[in-house]
Amino acid sequence: MPAIYLDHAATTPLLPAAREAMLEGFAIWANPSSPHKAGRAARAALEDARERVKAALGWQGEVIFTSGASEALAIAMTRCVQPLAAVSAVEHEAVLRWAGDVARLQVDGAGRARLEGKLAGLVAVQQVNNETGLIQPLDAVIGAVRAAGGLLLADCAQAAGKIALPPADLIAISAHKFGGPIGVGALLVRDWAMLKPTGGQERGYRGGTENLAGALAMAAALEAGSDWLGEAARLRLRLDEAIVAAGGEVVAQDAPRLATIAGYRMPGRSANAQLIRFDGMGIAVSAGSACSSGSLKASPVLTAMDYPNAGEVIRVSIGRETTEADVDAFLAAWREIRG
Repeated sequence: MPAIYLDHAATTPLLPAAREAMLEGFAIWANPSSPHKAGRAARAALEDARERVKAALGWQGEVIFTSGASEALAIAMTRCVQPLAAVSAVEHEAVLRWAGDVARLQVDGAGRARLEGKLAGLVAVQQVNNETGLIQPLDAVIGAVRAAGGLLLADCAQAAGKIALPPADLIAISAHKFGGPIGVGALLVRDWAMLKPTGGQERGYRGGTENLAGALAMAAALEAGSDWLGEAARLRLRLDEAIVAAGGEVVAQDAPRLATIAGYRMPGRSANAQLIRFDGMGIAVSAGSACSSGSLKASPVLTAMDYPNAGEVIRVSIGRETTEADVDAFLAAWREIRG
């Protein structure tokens, strides 16, 4: 592992409580769909995890356990009873790959979706942007979509476990973004009637043997809470101010942003060159989302925002484990690379 890890939006360390819960789940190894006593015990543990996830998130609807947010989004976008009508232009690649030529909701310079065009159908707008940390004003989005007779799908992968979820119709979350394990997530569904079932497990909405250990670990990670976000906000503000003072730019600086994610532009230095230098100094950051940072293409998020010099922006993301010393070391490295 790098000496300093500032890429928590890509994935964050497994919490001790989640690790313990996984071990407990591995001991309950029977198939939850089996009718015998061992299977029934596994089913009881799975349903307990489901209720704990709902309680931790304050969710009154249903929960379908999935392999992560990407699968949750795919289920929602391909099996909703309403056809996909529009997605925001700054969605994660996991949404854009299923959207095809569906209408894009354009965004302003901070990345906020403009509520123009066709909203009668399924509309996908993320709660927190994975590259800039922008918090979308989803209350207004939900009002506009429902007024048009549509349904809202919210990608809450970066928000879940950190801030309150929106009252959307369908919500995708991923455990490894908030201290749970990789390989488990959920689709939150306000009403089963919104989805077409296909048979199999999860009440007929998702085939495959349930990941009991992962579900238990996800519940434990959510129950760990978000008290650490106050410190994250202080550290992010320290980063913002120091980057500006050193001649850099903060993407969407004046818009509401999640405390854990920031996009920073270093004038005159490409993002790829920055990543190489930071990595050589033992500092892990990224350019864009982890799913697209290996590409040489310009960030579709920053492109949609009409952000100038998008190729000079890196993403820094903070986690529970981030310290002031980590931030100071990053800033020292940033100034050295900036020259």
